[in-house]
Amino acid sequence: MSVALGTTRPLPVRTTPVGDPGDLLASLPRSAPYAWIRHGEGLVGWGEAARVAVPPGPHRFAWAREWLADILGEAHVDDAVNTPGSGPVAFGSFTFDENSPGSVLTVPQAILARRGGRAWLTTIGDTPLETFTPVRDPGRVSYGDGSLTAPEWEHVVAHAAKRIREGELEKVVLARDLLATAEHPIDIRLLLTRLAHRYPDCYTFSVAGLVGATPELLIRRTGQEIESLVLAGTTPRGTSAADDLARGAALFASEKDRHEHECAIASVRQTLAPLCSSLHTPDEPELLVLPNVQHLASHVVGRLADGASVLDVVAAMHPTAAVGGTPTPTAIDVIRELEGMDRAGYAGPVGWIDAHGDGEWGIALRSGLISGRRARLFAGGGIMGNSDPASELAEAQAKFRVMQYALEG
Repeated sequence: MSVALGTTRPLPVRTTPVGDPGDLLASLPRSAPYAWIRHGEGLVGWGEAARVAVPPGPHRFAWAREWLADILGEAHVDDAVNTPGSGPVAFGSFTFDENSPGSVLTVPQAILARRGGRAWLTTIGDTPLETFTPVRDPGRVSYGDGSLTAPEWEHVVAHAAKRIREGELEKVVLARDLLATAEHPIDIRLLLTRLAHRYPDCYTFSVAGLVGATPELLIRRTGQEIESLVLAGTTPRGTSAADDLARGAALFASEKDRHEHECAIASVRQTLAPLCSSLHTPDEPELLVLPNVQHLASHVVGRLADGASVLDVVAAMHPTAAVGGTPTPTAIDVIRELEGMDRAGYAGPVGWIDAHGDGEWGIALRSGLISGRRARLFAGGGIMGNSDPASELAEAQAKFRVMQYALEG
């Protein structure tokens, strides 16, 4: 059922401990799966107890907070677990651009979770039995150009770099899309399984057709404690162990990539400081090594000062410099002018929030929009004044391989 803002009909919610469910993704039925998984832990859900399309505009996060307060705050909850992620939970995906439609919040009818050695099942109302059909391979997959061809996108990168050198801005993140068509309907469960097994350090997610495995944790709230993982600066993996080590060292020493990373850290620091009573950002980034790329990464921790929910922090942080640019308002204008496409949920916030305001939200990178036999894949990178268009194209192609692997195996 769909529940609108202002409803007075409370949701009946029951959360009970369960034994270890094993592979959480193996429990998902085919229809409308929801997922947030890392290292085998997290939440999966199915069915829809409540769902809403969040209106676009500058006040969309405030609107979403009101809807959540109405739906989750009035629920009749019997929670025998009482931990972050138990009780009613909403999964959400917000578009990158506040003016684009497509943001959605959904409270699944059933949620199966495992975290910190505990497992539980949450049901809302009389949850119907789902048909657990076998997972089917999509068969042959063909690809076609998205909004821009590769040469057209390289031209856009060159133009953006020129504007940066001329002083209009410091950095802009440009994305491109790739269209995929499969022989058979694409089973989201298969994509999730492949992504979770291949990229265990990433957050594998599925919300309203947006599927991916992001390495970037925008924010985690547990009580008043918050964490964020900032990624900016990327290089492909090497062809050998020695090449891999050399690429990582070059990335760490790269003036372009270090400056890009510092822009991203400064953006997060500026955003979170007013919300926090304490905040720590590291002096030096670390190397995060994933199966397809290496990133410069910084782990940020803090304590909230005023009891803001995780969605309040999401609203304050998005868009970060890591996915927009610096200064961010100028970069967003440049993105709208040059990219030639609507990013939809790509590079927007994706994750979950419970009735206590706890939750985890990532930035929807390494992702695609799935519909029937078709998928629209996304990738991008940070453009600086000295960026080389061919290298930026190669970086985007390396990032596409995450979802191409999910589709093809």
